[in-house]
Amino acid sequence: MSSDFKDPNKKKKIGFRFAWNGIKEVCSSERNFRIHLLVALLVITAAFMFGLSKGEWVTILLIICMVLSLEMVNTAMERLLDFYHPEQNPIIGSIKDITAGAVLVASIGAVIIGMIIFLPKLFLI
Repeated sequence: MSSDFKDPNKKKKIGFRFAWNGIKEVCSSERNFRIHLLVALLVITAAFMFGLSKGEWVTILLIICMVLSLEMVNTAMERLLDFYHPEQNPIIGSIKDITAGAVLVASIGAVIIGMIIFLPKLFLI
């Protein structure tokens, strides 16, 4: 096994596999992640339909990646805190609320950005 980590190509493949496993895990176990993913796919479909500019595409893709990534970080933080401190604790609860709040802020920002980009196209303003 240690020889696997000496070969840079093997190391990259192993790292990618672990990352992909993490994505599959959060996708299979977290309802909110699946909701965000579904909304992202709908937004991408709408982006194709409306023929967004390159700048609009970059903005949409960045915000989608930000929301999905924050959802994954939130999930990881919740699991880590539950593992190390399974009983109720106000400080642990506060940390969980803060990470969930980060996802909410990003999601609200995503909705606002989506409205700025798509509403003029919907109503031909």
